[in-house]
Amino acid sequence: MRIGTAAFGPVATAGLRVGIAAVFLLPLLLMRGHAATLRQHWKLVFLVGLTNSAMPFVCFTFALQSITVGLSSMLNATVPLFGAAIAWAWLKDRPSSSRMVGLVIGFVGVGMLAWDKASFRPDASGLSSGWGVLACLFACLCYGLSASFTKRYMTGLPSLVSSTGSQVGAALALAPLTWWFWPAKPVPVAAWGAVVALGVVCTGLAYILFFRLIERAGPAKALSVTFAIPVFAILYGVVLLGEVVTPWMLGCGVVIVVGTTLSTGMWRLPTGRLGLAP
Repeated sequence: MRIGTAAFGPVATAGLRVGIAAVFLLPLLLMRGHAATLRQHWKLVFLVGLTNSAMPFVCFTFALQSITVGLSSMLNATVPLFGAAIAWAWLKDRPSSSRMVGLVIGFVGVGMLAWDKASFRPDASGLSSGWGVLACLFACLCYGLSASFTKRYMTGLPSLVSSTGSQVGAALALAPLTWWFWPAKPVPVAAWGAVVALGVVCTGLAYILFFRLIERAGPAKALSVTFAIPVFAILYGVVLLGEVVTPWMLGCGVVIVVGTTLSTGMWRLPTGRLGLAP
């Protein structure tokens, strides 16, 4: 995303990402004979495409203009927190006391990270990190909402239908904006390669697995895959982009991960000793 955004801009990068993913997934869907299922449920899957792809992808590419890959990945790790909170409010998936403690810890970690890194003073390019942080958090909110929506209304749909339909819907929604914000200068081959990989591997293939996880494990557990993102993103950012990671960022990241593991039930506090209800 960082490499693509530098050449295409945030909107065109997001639009290309979902467009490439849709072109990659459509032949697979047709070969599997799911075209009729997609036509029957197109309104639902297109709506998920807006909230689970179009809006968050634009938010993250916008944010990467002013914050580092490492910081954006740490903020992305809050997706399970939003997912657990929304599942509680919407699906009545009431968390245990241990998970509620995790929600509090996780959001405290987010507050610590945002307080240190978010500034609304424009830099030399006219952008501010504060808006980048808020954009990432809004994207995470969209992901959490989409996961509960998928569990509530799309259970039973083949994951290939959900992933393909969502990318087609997102591509149609972003097509006019992609055309409007298309870069005036020629784009380097490396940026094209980055966007193609983003669309095929990080979106097309990844979303087939993601929607299958939601169906089989539920939204809260499916969103826990975001725990692994900061580890790889920070490593790639340092090695490939020369980014700097501060001890404060790492400490806040640990707090966020501890909170999210508790909030999803992957790790439980010894409630009996702490006097908490199960």
